[in-house]
Amino acid sequence: MSSHYSSLLFILLLAGEDELWEPSSSSRCVSIPLGMALCQNIGYNTMRMPNLLGHETPAEAVQQSASWLPLLARECHPDARIFLCSLFAPLCLDRFISPCRSLCESVRDSCAPIMSCYGYPWPEILRCDQYPADHLIGLTISAPQASCRDCELEEASSSNDLLETFCRSDFVVKLRLTRLKYSPVSLSQFSLAGKLDVLKQGPLLGGQLRSRIELWLERDATCVRNMTRQHPRGGTFLVTGTVQGERLVVNKAFAWQKQDKNLMAAARKWKQYRCRN
Repeated sequence: MSSHYSSLLFILLLAGEDELWEPSSSSRCVSIPLGMALCQNIGYNTMRMPNLLGHETPAEAVQQSASWLPLLARECHPDARIFLCSLFAPLCLDRFISPCRSLCESVRDSCAPIMSCYGYPWPEILRCDQYPADHLIGLTISAPQASCRDCELEEASSSNDLLETFCRSDFVVKLRLTRLKYSPVSLSQFSLAGKLDVLKQGPLLGGQLRSRIELWLERDATCVRNMTRQHPRGGTFLVTGTVQGERLVVNKAFAWQKQDKNLMAAARKWKQYRCRN
């Protein structure tokens, strides 16, 4: 169990009596289904049914939880997963543990704006005032602010501007994506096809870039969806971005098209180009 999830679960276990209540006689412990991608590798592997959202069976919980995968992939809040799983797959203890109100509010305030970008309000079933105030412990977490327009395809204004973008980026890669069949256990709708054409790999070692891009495809599904909106079956793209620990952050994406003269010129000139710094 990671130290992050351990500490969050410890906080939940320290909740006051107002946060706990007895399960009904029909309540039972079941294994978290492998198909519940939302709640895999969260530090525990059994949950109570019915859950805190009233789902009676694991199959119902799996089906309903899948709709939250794109938001989770958006990484709008570091604890969105633990909040949602406390409801979809509550810990199998003698008593139910409700998430505290401050955690709900923190996740809502960071993630609701992203949901609204796609026309979805914060659901009434997750109304934060229904959860108990956390008198003992308050979670004050600084959450990242994701953008609705991350990874939208751009057009290169000039080859020189694009070359300077390459200079400011940790990595620059030409890649080809193909669409996958839908899978309830995967966030990604696309996979890498063929070899990567690496223009710049920055601090990454030769074999690391492909595995990091595959991880990006899995974790940042909304970014990938924005990038492929006009190419629903996949296509070839040039992406640039930064390396943040184990994660790649794609900052700019371009459709690889031969008629884009600025893009073709920048890619051709890059090997001989000398960055200013």
